[in-house]
Amino acid sequence: MLPTFMEVLDTTIVTVAVPHIAGSLSTSNDEATWVLTSYLVSNAIVLPASGWLALYFGRKRFLMACIVLFTIASALSGAAYSLGMLVASRVFQGAGGGALQPLSQAILLESFPPRKRGMAMAAFALGVVVAPIAGPTLGGWLTDNYSWRWAFYINIPIGALAIIMIRTFVEDPPYIRGRKPQKIDWTGFGLMAVALAALQIVLDKGQRDNWFEASWIRWFSAASAISMVSFIVWELRSKEPIVRLRVFRNRNFAVGTLLITLVGVALYSAITLIPLFLQTLMGYPALNSGLAVSPRGMGALMTMPVVGYLTGRVDFRKLIAVGFFLVAASLWFFSGINLQMSIWDIAWPSVLQGVGLAMLFVPLSTVAMGTLEQKEIGNASGVFNLMRNVGGSAGISLLITYLARHAQKNQMVQVSRLTPLDLPYQFRFPGIRDYFTTALGPVDSARKAQLFIYRSLLTQSQLLAFVQGFRFLALVCLFCIAAALLFKKVKPRGGKPA
Repeated sequence: MLPTFMEVLDTTIVTVAVPHIAGSLSTSNDEATWVLTSYLVSNAIVLPASGWLALYFGRKRFLMACIVLFTIASALSGAAYSLGMLVASRVFQGAGGGALQPLSQAILLESFPPRKRGMAMAAFALGVVVAPIAGPTLGGWLTDNYSWRWAFYINIPIGALAIIMIRTFVEDPPYIRGRKPQKIDWTGFGLMAVALAALQIVLDKGQRDNWFEASWIRWFSAASAISMVSFIVWELRSKEPIVRLRVFRNRNFAVGTLLITLVGVALYSAITLIPLFLQTLMGYPALNSGLAVSPRGMGALMTMPVVGYLTGRVDFRKLIAVGFFLVAASLWFFSGINLQMSIWDIAWPSVLQGVGLAMLFVPLSTVAMGTLEQKEIGNASGVFNLMRNVGGSAGISLLITYLARHAQKNQMVQVSRLTPLDLPYQFRFPGIRDYFTTALGPVDSARKAQLFIYRSLLTQSQLLAFVQGFRFLALVCLFCIAAALLFKKVKPRGGKPA
């Protein structure tokens, strides 16, 4: 449980520290989000190769190596003196973290007899659920009382304890110790890595350089497109592909992969936007913004037993549709944000969102894999999780661009009303000017009043951009409800559940 707890914790603990990272390293908030997207992309790239690497090095040895890499990269991230160093460290951290959860689950299921697997998975799931609850609050407390760097340093003792525990208690099963791995598809792996990395660089930096007006953006986009097409052709013709793309011929899996990608877009974008709004516009300290979003985990924790009871008794498609509806409703409630709202106005939609997400993940995985052959499930699971991370990283980048562009657009629309010919302006300006006159004098008070009004305009422009962003995410989730109807009905498989 410890490696998975550490990896899941790290996906949420950093979100509340983004404005502090931006201020400390002299970057903008949209550049600081590269800390999140670089981790998710490198994490996704490693996922398809993790099974082969576990066979080649031995699962125990490979898991320990991943924890060591993750822990060292965490220390380097905390010590980073520039954004470039921090992003590079996060890439290595994501590479180490990509295999932690699937390897931990595989070891756990094989270490317990079938009659005890339910108890083991319950303990394992408790750690996975506690991490996103504790992450934002713990990250906020560390950032406010010490530094954002401690959001990374905290992984060092957890990683050390995980190494000691795994070295002491975990052993590879005989079939892994005596099995030789097949030749890995390095060509396919390289093409996939180039395609995803180039795409993410374009998404992250396109806003700064005005997208395709920059020649390097065009070159990187072409490289990503060519690599992706080459990857698809190569994988379809390869005898031992790293990603078996033919699995997409299964309708349930194709629809499920599309939906988990959009879940990644909505989930990771929301957990990035909310702390950003609370800290940049509302002036919340990091701890309070963490407390506001932590109830999402509480909602998931309360709902998971109910979902477990309903699984097998209710059509999976109905659970998925209700889950997407609840997530869409929570995002629509978030679109009602304003500068006078309290922390509770953020907390209760977060609970609703957690309830919806708990009704999505297990049913969505079950119905996506439910009509596949047993031999296809391992590869399909890797692709499924890869696309969730790709959706998350792309979603964060696109929503940050969406915020920046719509804030500019809103500013252009509103500034046309700030003229001496506008009646509300004529009515409000003298009162604001008079407010500053006693302290600054008649000349400086007029300038200060104009500056005050313009700053209010900028704040309102950014606020409207957040509103529009949350509404866009809500519409994406409503689209997913319609897409869920494309699933074929899946009957629960026989046998005792693990």
